[in-house]
Amino acid sequence: MVALVPTEAHGDERGALLNFIEAQRAAIRRAAHGLTEEQAASRPSASELSLSGLLKHVAEVELNWLRLAQERPNERQRTQETWGDAFRLVEDETIPAVLGFWAGVAKETEEFVRSVPSLDDTFPLPKAPWFPEDGRVSVRWMLLHLVQEGARHAGHADIVRESLDGRTSFELIAAEQGR
Repeated sequence: MVALVPTEAHGDERGALLNFIEAQRAAIRRAAHGLTEEQAASRPSASELSLSGLLKHVAEVELNWLRLAQERPNERQRTQETWGDAFRLVEDETIPAVLGFWAGVAKETEEFVRSVPSLDDTFPLPKAPWFPEDGRVSVRWMLLHLVQEGARHAGHADIVRESLDGRTSFELIAAEQGR
């Protein structure tokens, strides 16, 4: 049972970074494997985090960074009033719908990364207290940040899942592979 990022990372830095991002996406998706909507929405710890909320959050965060890099408006940008909805499914949202949305974002991210002339190309950061004044980051930095963000939340997802039913990431990898 292999649990490592493929070593044949498309033969280049872009492929390697995209493979590491996909490995984190897969870990988060896997944490919800086999759960009902109700189970995935539950919060089994003192934290407000749920698996379905984590799925939604990481998909929206990836879209936000992609739109920043593309220097386009984010059609799903959160307002102060809707910020709490970023970590939970609302109205008619379902896990399959969120996963479908995220798959579309992932495809668009890969297409953008493959098309940008250089990973050294930069884009401006928005005005926010947590960003430097007139800050800019490179596409490479964004990709590394997506690895970091994904890894952080994959760890959260592992803990939430194990708290729900005791299943660990290795057990879930085996279940995905039919073992």
